[in-house]
Amino acid sequence: MLTKNEEDYLKALFHLTEEMEEDRAGVNQLAEYLNISPASVTAMLKKLKTKDLVEYERYGKLELSSDGKAIAVDLIRKHRLWETFLYKYLNFQWDEVHEVAEQLEHIKSRKLIDQLDKFLGHPIRDPHGDIIPGKDGTYHVLPKTTLSDLSAGDKCKLIAVRDNSVAFLRYVAEIGLALSSEIDVMDKRDFDGSMEIGFEGKRINISAKFAENVFVEVM
Repeated sequence: MLTKNEEDYLKALFHLTEEMEEDRAGVNQLAEYLNISPASVTAMLKKLKTKDLVEYERYGKLELSSDGKAIAVDLIRKHRLWETFLYKYLNFQWDEVHEVAEQLEHIKSRKLIDQLDKFLGHPIRDPHGDIIPGKDGTYHVLPKTTLSDLSAGDKCKLIAVRDNSVAFLRYVAEIGLALSSEIDVMDKRDFDGSMEIGFEGKRINISAKFAENVFVEVM
């Protein structure tokens, strides 16, 4: 049986290599993502390699084995189901669910997760708009367009966010945006990529960094 720490490494590596599609995900990238030292990452990777969960060579590209990927996808499935439950039924806000789901995702009971999925009506997306993997382990990383990809005059709908940090999600809520918000791109400045957007009768300026962290569906 894997420890919580080992599972967290597998999920982090999956996020980097599959969801963010990093071509050269290595020790330093994983260390930065987890906010720990490269030496600690190297030690854990060696341990996971002995369990045939990662493919790792010193200074080489990191990859999950098929077993490692299956474990990571299962963790993501549990995490996003718990986020959905907390948001929909326990009055947690979308900036509050991530931290609690990080703890709940390590529960081992298969029956509990299956019943949770059934209770929720087999949802496809979590409160942040991310795809929930299927019970059979199927997981699709869909092509995503960010708000920063659009130009003045474009119209879109907010479907997900890249940054799940509490600070970013609170900021999104504070300015009045939410999933399914319809957005008009009023202006985009060539100098710094900042934008003026309109939604629900409001017009606000957003930074390029903000636009890069919002996924949209062009309308």
